Amino acid sequence: MVNGSDLSAFGHLRRFNIRVFSFGSSIFVGSKNSSPSLYRFFGAGSLLSFLFLLAASCAYLYLHPDSQPLFSGSAAVGDSPSSSVPIVECNITVGKWAKDASYYPLYNASDCPFVEHGFDCLANGRKDGGYLKWRWRPKNCEIPRFNAQTLLEYFRGKRVVFVGDSLSRTQWESLICMLMSGVEDKKTVYEVNGNQITKQIRFLGVRFSSHNFTIEFYRSVFLVLYGPPPRRAPKRVQSTLSLDQMDDGCKEWIGADVLIFNTGHWWTKTKLFEMGTYFQMGRSLKLGMPIAVALKLALDTWASWVDSVVNPNKTRVFFRTFESSHWSDGTRNKCKVSPHPMPRTKGRERSPISDTIMKVVRNMSVPVMPLPVTSMGAYRSDAHVGRWSDNPSVPDCSHWCLPGLPDTWNEVLFSYLLEKDVVSP
Repeated sequence: MVNGSDLSAFGHLRRFNIRVFSFGSSIFVGSKNSSPSLYRFFGAGSLLSFLFLLAASCAYLYLHPDSQPLFSGSAAVGDSPSSSVPIVECNITVGKWAKDASYYPLYNASDCPFVEHGFDCLANGRKDGGYLKWRWRPKNCEIPRFNAQTLLEYFRGKRVVFVGDSLSRTQWESLICMLMSGVEDKKTVYEVNGNQITKQIRFLGVRFSSHNFTIEFYRSVFLVLYGPPPRRAPKRVQSTLSLDQMDDGCKEWIGADVLIFNTGHWWTKTKLFEMGTYFQMGRSLKLGMPIAVALKLALDTWASWVDSVVNPNKTRVFFRTFESSHWSDGTRNKCKVSPHPMPRTKGRERSPISDTIMKVVRNMSVPVMPLPVTSMGAYRSDAHVGRWSDNPSVPDCSHWCLPGLPDTWNEVLFSYLLEKDVVSP
């Protein structure tokens, strides 16, 4: 279900209208014969009720400091925190998940041919749908409601490009499905080469012909150049990452109106050293280089490329931070999907990869807006693919079901895009 959104929310987000005891005073408004003693009676009763509720709430928070919000029922459209600031100035990493069954999910995966079969958990046998109905509520602001018609109009005539790993492809699929909910003739949305959505294809592009724009995905899990080893390399070196050279497909990304990057899940010993992939600078192998150091060098190369080739007057650049996983052990063999979001993050709200991304982005000359999703995903052990994939024998606590958490990433993207450039639906 996609509701309309109040565009005034993007300039300055709405404040709560707090009406404490409004019933206690308005009951006497316009009544000339109201008894002063009766007025004092109701006022005193309201005060005692308030003090009782305040004490009970404080006691609950003391005993359950990491619990879900006390009031986690359906959030009313237009509700916002009492201290509201513009979304681009708000620290959206601090917040809670609140149930919002009246609004979510934003689309039905069975109506969207661009959802990869492995991410369609309901179609793959998942019975509970509770994971679909949660809304991220930052502490000091509100993420505006997604409006497909508004974003379709914003993207008219533009080119949107996602670059990264399979988590980037998941966000790409999510955004297409969210936008398709606002398209009457679904046949006007199609993959430009007639390709099916698969893990192997390096390029996928979906065109919305009714609004004359494309949303593209380029697979580049490291962002830098992956290639064969140099001559006389040790036998264990089967491939290298040239940390000082960009991915050989980077020319295709130039000229986009919106660029969204990610990397992180392949920067592990399992997917690097155990697969025979090592680091290289120039012609020199760096066999002993730590992964964290290599990641920083790769991101510096990416940042230099953006600063040199991206026109900030045309292109808006985003970089999504690292997404939490919820494996039950360190071997990635056990994956227990919970029925509800976790009450505590257990340290997953921080990530060294996210910290490195933020550090690099802050020092760039071309403005890059981070999409800080690490902490919000840290609670969502309920939203992973688990065993409800196209290969149930291999559990998955890294990827996410669709619809699901990646839709929230796109709600944040929607908010940031329209904060600067407000358009009429």
